[in-house]
Amino acid sequence: MAILERTFTKTKYQAKYYVEETEAGKRLDQFLQKYLESWSRQDVKKKIKEGDVQILGRPGIHRPSTTLKYREKVILSVHKTTQEDEYWNGELIKLEEPEIIFEDEDLIVISKPPYMSTHPTGKHLFYCATVHFEDIHKKTIHSIHRLDRETSGVMLLAKNSKTSNLMSEEFINDRVKKCYFFMAKKNEDFKGQSHFEANERLGAKEAGLKRVYINNFPSESHEGKHAHTKFQVLYEENEYVLGIAFPQTGRQHQIRVHAMVHGLPLIGDKLYLGNFKMFQRFKDGLASSEDHEQMQLARHALHAIALSANYKNEVVSFKSDIPKDFKKWITTNLSIELKELELLVEDALLSI
Repeated sequence: MAILERTFTKTKYQAKYYVEETEAGKRLDQFLQKYLESWSRQDVKKKIKEGDVQILGRPGIHRPSTTLKYREKVILSVHKTTQEDEYWNGELIKLEEPEIIFEDEDLIVISKPPYMSTHPTGKHLFYCATVHFEDIHKKTIHSIHRLDRETSGVMLLAKNSKTSNLMSEEFINDRVKKCYFFMAKKNEDFKGQSHFEANERLGAKEAGLKRVYINNFPSESHEGKHAHTKFQVLYEENEYVLGIAFPQTGRQHQIRVHAMVHGLPLIGDKLYLGNFKMFQRFKDGLASSEDHEQMQLARHALHAIALSANYKNEVVSFKSDIPKDFKKWITTNLSIELKELELLVEDALLSI
């Protein structure tokens, strides 16, 4: 399937597809399903029946079973409604605007709020970092690296492809120093060390939906990818630990899995403090009161608090404050003063 063009705004997404020779004779819903992998077949059919799918040269509302012809062009429009709303215990979560930490003619550095995607993917087409700034600057904004949707904190965006390529190389070659603040619930696997390192290899064992669950393998194993994270515990109280993680590599879910392996699953982590079935219940809006009680927080407690990189032949550092929802949880559950915690974080950041 060829994508001819895509346009994004904060309220509307539109994509134009070209029907190649190998796609001729396919049903319209089957054709779209190849691109909209994360959508259910019923969701695709609903969009067609609502008139949000056009075949150029064929006016009117089409049927999902409409047969496509070679060289036809199909336009899909998605309007922002409630598909990106986030809930916790039945209450709608207020989504925040990104905070600009630094900006010049080539680079934008933001503190990404939780639930904002790095760029459009699946059903998350509007509340995205690139879309937000494309709407402001009226041009393409490039994502240099990514953070999980629930992970907040320092993120770099490029205003042009040259800067994107240069800065992406820094990340690909692990030359960027990154620091994350985390909140965890310790278990019997935690050895009580104030400093430790994790070298377990990481990778998904299964395809399909379960590819979101990352497994850990012994460091000497040939399975998975090499991964290395340094951890520093800043504060312990009862069953909770606040700390800093310094990922030395950039694997998917790296800090979350390494923390879990070493007895510190993150508060709010539906996959690794919970399990895949719990993750699915939250995803489908079927989480129980017990699920909510176990998680305690609406999202996994991970925040990209600082980053240091070479930019325009100079090493520059960017920092972000501990987010509001973390501060609320800390003041509710722990006795440490926020000012004291912030000083502990500042001391830990001196190493980057």
